[in-house]
Amino acid sequence: MTGIIHFETFLLTGILLNLTPGNDTIFILSKSIAQGKKAGMISALGIGTGCIGHTLFAAFGLSLIIAKSILLFNIIRYIGAAYLLYIGFKMLTNKSIFATESQFKKASVNYWIIYRDAAFTNILNPKVALFFIAFLPQFVDPNFKNTVLPFLLLGTTFITTGTIWCFVLAFFASTLFAKFKKNKTLASYINKLCGIVLIMLAIKVALTEKK
Repeated sequence: MTGIIHFETFLLTGILLNLTPGNDTIFILSKSIAQGKKAGMISALGIGTGCIGHTLFAAFGLSLIIAKSILLFNIIRYIGAAYLLYIGFKMLTNKSIFATESQFKKASVNYWIIYRDAAFTNILNPKVALFFIAFLPQFVDPNFKNTVLPFLLLGTTFITTGTIWCFVLAFFASTLFAKFKKNKTLASYINKLCGIVLIMLAIKVALTEKK
């Protein structure tokens, strides 16, 4: 009735794919370590929002345009890389985001910006769009009349399991590094390291080739 086939296989495969480290994992870990548990949780929600966009793109065929257009793929790829580079550079140079315990008390973290950055980095990753358009159709019955519905249901399932896993990552990463943040000097090095990681991630995205 839903137009979905082999749902159990999809669920298991989706969970395993979510457990595999990728760009989103790196982004969430960086935010969790640098700015705390709540920042990591908000990042996970932002990533989930981006995946909702990719699900809609896949359901309504927009990802096919990206899959077939090298120019559009490259435009999105470079915009995404530039955005990650900007975030990483800010973490390297802007002292106001150093997440020491005393600074958490003095100034609040702008969670809207964290959410926005996470959503944009996911939406602007063309490999995610290509993944959705390649993976989801494998579990959609081609004879089902309303193919939009199974795409949406599969996408929602994948996003739900992925977000739960991202929450777990954010919690343990922030808890593990919490004691280090009491040391202001060490906290600054952690933030700079996270910034470097995001810059390296930007370079990786920029060098991504369409296969």
